[in-house]
Amino acid sequence: MSLAAYCVICCRRVGTSTSPPKSGTRWRDIRNIIKFTGSLILGGSLFLTYEVLALKKAVTLDTQVVEREKMKSYIYVHTVSLDKGENHGIAWQARKELHKAVRKVLATSAKILRNPFADPFSTVDIEDHECAVWLLLRKSKSDDKTTRLEAVQEMSEAHHWHDYQYRLIAQACDPKTLIGLARSKESDLRFFLLPPPLPSLKEDSSTEEELRQLLASLPQTELDECIQYFTSLALSESSQSLAAQKGGLWCFGGNGLPYAESFGEVPSATVEMFCLEAIVKHSEISTHCDKIEANGGLQLLQRLYQLHKDCPKVQRNIMRIIGNMALNEHLHSSIVRSGWVSIMAEAMKSDRIMEASHAARILANLDRETVQEKYQDGVYVLHPQYRTSQPIKADVLFIHGLMGAAFKTWRQQDSEQAVIEKPMEEEDRYTTCWPKTWLAKDCPALRIISVEYDTTLSDWRARCPMERKSIAFRSNELLRKLRAAGVGDRPVVWISHSMGGLLVKKMLLEASKKPEMSAVINNTRGIIFYSVPHHGSHLAEYSVNIRYLLFPSLEVKELSKDSPALKTLQDDFLEFAKDQNFQVLNFVETLPTYIGSMIKLHVVPVESADLGIGDLIPVDVNHLNICKPKKKDAFLYQRTLQFIRETLAKDLEN
Repeated sequence: MSLAAYCVICCRRVGTSTSPPKSGTRWRDIRNIIKFTGSLILGGSLFLTYEVLALKKAVTLDTQVVEREKMKSYIYVHTVSLDKGENHGIAWQARKELHKAVRKVLATSAKILRNPFADPFSTVDIEDHECAVWLLLRKSKSDDKTTRLEAVQEMSEAHHWHDYQYRLIAQACDPKTLIGLARSKESDLRFFLLPPPLPSLKEDSSTEEELRQLLASLPQTELDECIQYFTSLALSESSQSLAAQKGGLWCFGGNGLPYAESFGEVPSATVEMFCLEAIVKHSEISTHCDKIEANGGLQLLQRLYQLHKDCPKVQRNIMRIIGNMALNEHLHSSIVRSGWVSIMAEAMKSDRIMEASHAARILANLDRETVQEKYQDGVYVLHPQYRTSQPIKADVLFIHGLMGAAFKTWRQQDSEQAVIEKPMEEEDRYTTCWPKTWLAKDCPALRIISVEYDTTLSDWRARCPMERKSIAFRSNELLRKLRAAGVGDRPVVWISHSMGGLLVKKMLLEASKKPEMSAVINNTRGIIFYSVPHHGSHLAEYSVNIRYLLFPSLEVKELSKDSPALKTLQDDFLEFAKDQNFQVLNFVETLPTYIGSMIKLHVVPVESADLGIGDLIPVDVNHLNICKPKKKDAFLYQRTLQFIRETLAKDLEN
């Protein structure tokens, strides 16, 4: 309208003039009109463009990075050409060119007006619903740790995205983000790509033979006796198996005889177990882990893991090896590239507590963003297994006894009803690990750790015949592992069953003599003993009468009532515990335990379970069930829970 009015005025001037207009005046008016019109058009365009772009969400992204990352999402469509001109139509290309022109215009206008934009137009190539995905990706790669952790948490809480958006994150995220997502409870499994294809087996080869070659490639010098034993046993057994597969006769001597079911059958799974147990021992040595990785061990172990989906024992040994390798940070990138994070993310969601706990150990050792501790072989975190915003204020440690284990020792008491009602969706009625299921729910501010170590009743049944581990040796070994896991940095309550209580006593005495372990002593608040033979056990006395205890192991011998080492341990600890003012609770069985089908034995009598300090509570159960409550509201569990809460009351309040 302004332009029209100006033109009318000019025309009237020309029409009402009494003298002929000069040519210079006419051209001057035309130039004025052109200048005004051009300024109006240019200014209006800039103003409208600015207003439109100001409405867009301000996101600063490198558009070249955006384009590169977007291209990655096309790898799922194998027929897509790499030529960009073939991937998009003319309209898309015209839109791209228009966006480039708009960017140039805005950049120029920003320089003219000396008011640079915050690059909000950099998202013009991204659909509105994709902005959040790319923003989270950018945040996950921030230099600020808090920002990275927030981004991972927001990703894990996203449950409304399309499938391709999860896949986009899976392809574009870095290893830290991937590990963080694997350790986030609510993460969708679509965040994790399938592991890369495994290399083909060599011609005329098998997984068993390649496993044997991997074991043979590891250094065989400067090994302790047990590693040498496991290695030689595995190599000899696999040699017999391979000979049988190629038409030879399988040797019936040595350790092969018990596993032969027929003349034509070779127990390859058993041979693989021998090899895996040997590699577990080797993986405890850092330099041997490097050899395992360099010789393709990560891929070979993954092949075995997939082949033995129905054999949890094989899978657990494989996860032990990967968990040991994850203790070495320089191997993290190799572990991630080989696809183990995706496999462990799925295992973390398993209903089987042992499988989930092994996976949790691996991922915790890989997660250097939120975990400072390192969990060595045999140390398992039962809670929290995922990343959590819940502050952890204290530790509760579970130490099993003779012939026990980190999980099965602490299961709910078995019964006919429990066996029938055992499905995991009914964990409120039955649990295979009450510290993880019940205690974690009742005391979420606790870190709950369970420890596992090998024990045996007889040298006939020893996993390693050369192994002669005394209570003193085991206590030093466990103390070192627990300190590496950060035990001592928070208040601690120890819970032990049978011989495990003797180990706890010895560990605390040893820690009191070492300045670097003083934190363990200073932060120990209390101890629970479930039928611990402080003064010896009848088990050692009856060992001669039991066939498979004809040659009792060193652990059993140390439980004898007349053992000097046991008496010294009791006297030293009693004096030490009184000085430290530890809170102590003792439970003791009152019923005999069946050992085999012939012997009924009261393993730990009441007088032996009396430490000399703390309450002593008799319970009408046998030695095996003294640490297995019948149900959550049973006296055994409720009294244990009460002791933990009372002992850690001040620490949990802070």
